[in-house]
Amino acid sequence: MPSQGTIGDRVRGLRLSRRMSQAQLAGPDLSDSYVSLIESGKRTPTPVVARLLAERLGCTTEFLLHGIEPRQRIDTELGLRHAELELHHGDPAMAADRFGDIAKAAGEDNAMLAAHARLGRARALEAQGRIGRAVEAYERLRREAVAHPERLADLPLTVALCRCYHRAGDILRARDLGAAALAQVERIDISQGELATDLASSLVEAETGMPYVERVLEGMGRPSAIDRSAEILALWQASVTAAEGEDSALAVQLAEDAIAAGRAGRMALRFGRIAMHWSRINAATPELMDLDRANDRASAAVEIFAVFPSEVSDYARSLTILSLVHLRSGKLDSAGDLADHAIELLGPAAGPTPASAHLLRAQISLARAENATGSLHRATELLDRGAIDRDAARAWRELGDLWGRAGVREEQAKAYRRALEAVGIHANMPGATVSTATLSHGGTV
Repeated sequence: MPSQGTIGDRVRGLRLSRRMSQAQLAGPDLSDSYVSLIESGKRTPTPVVARLLAERLGCTTEFLLHGIEPRQRIDTELGLRHAELELHHGDPAMAADRFGDIAKAAGEDNAMLAAHARLGRARALEAQGRIGRAVEAYERLRREAVAHPERLADLPLTVALCRCYHRAGDILRARDLGAAALAQVERIDISQGELATDLASSLVEAETGMPYVERVLEGMGRPSAIDRSAEILALWQASVTAAEGEDSALAVQLAEDAIAAGRAGRMALRFGRIAMHWSRINAATPELMDLDRANDRASAAVEIFAVFPSEVSDYARSLTILSLVHLRSGKLDSAGDLADHAIELLGPAAGPTPASAHLLRAQISLARAENATGSLHRATELLDRGAIDRDAARAWRELGDLWGRAGVREEQAKAYRRALEAVGIHANMPGATVSTATLSHGGTV
C-alpha cells in the first residue's frame, strides 16, 4: 500500500493505484476541486471527510491521516517513548540507536515521524557529549523545519544549536542564535514552560540575554525537587513487560506515566542549572552583582542537586558557586566549608570543576593573607589530568591570575600559556598572558 509523506500524497497515490479520477473519488459528497486541494496540500480533510475518503480508497482512516496502520502506529509510539525514557533515565547511546531505528523505518513514507525521531537522535547525541555530530543533525533538521514547518518547529532547534555551539566553543555563533531565538519568543511573549526554560538555560550558559533569564527564573519560582527515579524505573519496566505480553496500548500508557513522573524532576534540575549559572555570572561581574539574590539562587541550586544522587558533578559545582558568593560577601569561613564539601564530593576526579574548588580555597587563603600554593598546585594537577576545553581554559586563566597574586611569576606564565593552548592558541613568548575577552568572562566555576 503506498504511504507517501503527506495526507495529500497518500490520497493521490491510493487514488492512482485504484485508477480513479478525482471526480470519481469526490463522488456525490465532495467536489473534484476539493479533492485536488487536498492532494496538493492546500487543504487538510476534516475527520468526517477523511473517513469518507478512506472508505472509498479502501484503507483505514488511521493510515490516511498518519501513513501507518493502527497497530504499527501504536508500536511506533511505544518505541518513541521507550527511546525518550532511555534518553532521560538510561543510556543516551541506546536512545540514539532507538531513535535512529525509528527514523529509518519511517523513512520518506512518514516524513513527520521520521523528523521527530531524528530530533530525538540529535538530543541523544548531545547528551552523549558528541557535540559535533549533534550540531550536524540539528542543522539538517533546522533546514528541514524551514522548508517543511508542518513537520518541525524551528525555534526549539535554534535553541538547541545555541547551546551546542557554545559547548563547542563557538561563542559568537551561540550568541547570534540565542539572540535570534530570543527575538522569536519575545514576539510571542513566552516566558514559562519547557521551551522558555530551555532557552533561558542556553542563554545563561552563553552569558547573554540575562534580562530574559531573570524573567524565566522569576516565573518558575523555586520548584520543589523530588527524586522519583525508583517509580520511573518501575513504570518503565512495567511498560516493557506489557509490551512483551502484546498489550501495546497499556505499554504506551505506562511509558507515558513514566515520562510524566520524571517531568517535575527535569524541570527542577533545569531551574537549578539556570540559577547556578546566573549566580556565577552575577557574583563574578561587579556591574551585575546582587549578592543576596545570588546567594538565594545558588542555595536553591545546591538544595535541588543534593536530592538527586546522579547529579554529583552539578551538586559539587553549585557548592563551588555558592562558595564564590560567600567569598564575595566576606564570609570566608562558610566559603571554605562549601569549597571543602565540593572537594570531598568529587574525590579523585580531575578537570575544571574540582580544580575550581581548589582555586576558591586558594582565594580564601589569599584573602586571609595565608599561603595558597598548596591549593594552586593541586588545581594545576587536576587541570593537567583533565580534558582540554573552554572550561579548562577559563580555569587555567584563573589559575594564572592567582599565581600572580601569590607572586609566583613562572607558574603564572605557564598557566596563561595553558589557557591559550586550551582555546587553540599556541603562545611561545615567555610571560604571555590571556585576557578575559579571549576566554569569555565569568571565572572558572
